[in-house]
Amino acid sequence: MRTDGKKIIRDYSKDASLLALLLSLFTALSLSVQAAAPTKNSYILRYDQLHHPVVADKGMVVSQNELSSDIGAQILAQGGNAIDAAVAVGFSLAVTLPRAGNLGGGGFMLVHIAEENKTVAIDYRGEAPSKATAALFLSADGKVDRSLSKLGHTASTVPGTVAGLFEAHRRWGRLPWKKLIAPAIEQASKGITVSRDLAWAIQAKREVLQANAESARNYFAKGGEALKPGDRWRQPDLAQTLKHIARKGKEGFYRGKVAAAIVDDMKANGGLMTLADLRAYEAVVREPLRTGYRGYEVVTMPPPAGGVHLLQMLRMMEAFPVAEYGHNSADAITVLSESMKRAYAYRAVYLGDPRFTKVPVNTLLSDSLNQTLVAGIVLKRATPVKEIAPQLGAELDEGPDTTHYSVMDEDGNAVANTYTLSASFGSGVTIAGTGILMNNQINNFALRYGIKGASVFSSSLANSLQGGKRPKSTQTPLMVFDQGRPYLVSGTPGGRRIITTMVQMVSNVVDHKMSVAEATHAPRIYHGWREEGLELEPGVSRDTERLLQQRGYQIKRGASMGSVQSILFDGQQFFGAADPRRPGAKATGIDHIK
Repeated sequence: MRTDGKKIIRDYSKDASLLALLLSLFTALSLSVQAAAPTKNSYILRYDQLHHPVVADKGMVVSQNELSSDIGAQILAQGGNAIDAAVAVGFSLAVTLPRAGNLGGGGFMLVHIAEENKTVAIDYRGEAPSKATAALFLSADGKVDRSLSKLGHTASTVPGTVAGLFEAHRRWGRLPWKKLIAPAIEQASKGITVSRDLAWAIQAKREVLQANAESARNYFAKGGEALKPGDRWRQPDLAQTLKHIARKGKEGFYRGKVAAAIVDDMKANGGLMTLADLRAYEAVVREPLRTGYRGYEVVTMPPPAGGVHLLQMLRMMEAFPVAEYGHNSADAITVLSESMKRAYAYRAVYLGDPRFTKVPVNTLLSDSLNQTLVAGIVLKRATPVKEIAPQLGAELDEGPDTTHYSVMDEDGNAVANTYTLSASFGSGVTIAGTGILMNNQINNFALRYGIKGASVFSSSLANSLQGGKRPKSTQTPLMVFDQGRPYLVSGTPGGRRIITTMVQMVSNVVDHKMSVAEATHAPRIYHGWREEGLELEPGVSRDTERLLQQRGYQIKRGASMGSVQSILFDGQQFFGAADPRRPGAKATGIDHIK
C-alpha cells in the first residue's frame, strides 16, 4: 500500500471519526506555532492579525463604492495626485452611490499639500437660500412641518459639492479637470450594474423617490418596477450634466443651463432657490483645528463641522490611561461615553456657521474647561445627562447616509472628504432633465429657535435658520500626523454618530495600537446628549454590558455605526481599510505609476 499523503487522506476519509481525529491533531499542531515571523521549518504559516488591510507602495484610495475607489486609483496610476483622485471619486460617487454621493449636496474636505507642508480645510456645506426663514417651515401651532423641511423642493440648501471639488482642483490639481470627470460621465452614460445594496437602498426609499416624478422616472422602470440586482442602470441626464461641468468647470453648475434648470424646477414646485443664490455660492477655505493626542497631532474641520467636539472628547480622554484599561473594557467605555455626553452638550449650544455667529473654539478647547469636564468624570458612575450643562435641546443632524472617502499619494499629499445629501437620497427631488438629486439640509437648522416651549427640535441661536447661512454638521473628516507627516486619514458617515465613531477610530490606532483594519472593524459605542441610553454595537461582551449597567448605564443594543474609510501610512507603505458595515466599500492600492 502507498503511504503518500493523498492516499492516506483518501483512505481514511471513509471513517468520519478518524478524519475528525486527524483534523484535531492538525489544529493542535497549528496552535503550537508562535505568532512571530515564521521560519522555513514552520509547519503552518500564521499571521499576527485577524483583520488585514490592503497594502500598497504608491498610493491608496478608500471609498464606500468599489467602482469609485477603482476610478480614483486609476487617476493616481495615470500620474494624478491625491487631489485629482479625490475629485474623480467625488463625481463618480454621484453616479454609483446616489443615496449619498452627489452633485446636489455639500460637505467638508481636508487637504494636505506635501510640497507646501500645510493642511487646509475646505467648507462646501450647503447654504440656505436667501428667501428662507424659519416661519416658512412652521405650522400654525409652531411645530416644524417636516414635509417642508425634510422633503420636496423647499428642503434644499444651495448645493456646494461642485464648488468644493472645483476649488480643490483649482488650487492643487495636476491633471486636467475634464480628465477627472470623464470616468463618471462614462459610468452615467454607459451604465453601471445595480448591486444588491443599491437595489435595496432604492426600494427602501421607494415612497420618497416616487413622490417626485423625475426621481420616479430615474430610479424606477416603467410601471414603477424597482431596479433589480444585476440590472444595467443608465443615467443619460446626469451624464449630460457632468459633460457640461467638465466643459465649463464650476460655472457649468452655478450659471448657465444647469443653474437655469435648477431654478426653473424650484419655481415650478414652490422651491426657494434663485439664480442669485447659485451665483453667490463659494466654497470657503479655512484653517483646520488641531490638538495633540499622546504624541500625535490630530487635525480636523472647524465650525460649522464637528471637529471642535471631536477634539474636546480626545482632550478629555487623554487624562485617563485608556490603553491600560483595555479596548472596550468597562472603564474604557465609561471614559468614552462620558466624554461624548459632555462634548455634545456644548455642541448643542455653540456650534454654527462662524460667518453668522461667534463659535468660542478657543474656550471650548481650553485647558481650564477641559480640566473642569475631566473632574466630573467618575469611572464607577454614569453621569445622568440632566446633570450635564448646558441645558438646551438638540436638533436633527445629517441622516446616516452621508459618505466619506480618503486618498493618499506617493508624494505625501492626502485628502479626507466627507459629503452628504443629509438624509438617504436627500429631499427625494431630482431636478428635471439634469439627473441632479437634491439635498434636504434645511432640516439640519434649529427651526424652532426662540419659540416658547420649544425643546427637542430647537437649540441655540448659533444654528437658527437665516438666508445664506450654513447649518451645523456632525461631519468630521480628520488626519492624524506623526512627526509632521500624515499618518492616518479617515472619516465616516453616520449622522450624530460621526464624531463619536471618529474618536474611537483615533483611540483604536493611537491608544490600542491596532492596525487600520482592526481599528475599523472593532465594535463601536455611542452616547449622545439628551439621550440617556448607551448604545453598543454587536460584539461588545455581555460581561462588559453588566458592569456598565452596575454603573448606571441604560444599555441599548443597536445596529452598525458609520462606514469608516481610512488609510494609514507608516513612512514606507500605505495600508487601506474599507469598513465592512456597508456592502460594496473598497480600498484600492497603487503599486505602479504609468
